[in-house]
Amino acid sequence: MKNEHKVNRRQWDSQNIQALRYHLGLTQRELADTLGTRQQTISEWETGMYQPRGTSATLLSIIAEQAKFKYEATPPQKPPRKS
Repeated sequence: MKNEHKVNRRQWDSQNIQALRYHLGLTQRELADTLGTRQQTISEWETGMYQPRGTSATLLSIIAEQAKFKYEATPPQKPPRKS
């Protein structure tokens, strides 16, 4: 059985997580309940202590797409190094 739903996963940084939460009009607790995690985890993501991985990152992407939250599907590329 093939998965017909493809979600553009990205590396979620603290700014985008907080921006998504504000876009949704949710508190940290409410977002945590939606994702099935702790409020402290959301706080740690928003302060940059940790980044969501795996299922959490996928769920954030799904929620963002359903909410029509504008974000880049892939992490921005770093500019080439100057020699």
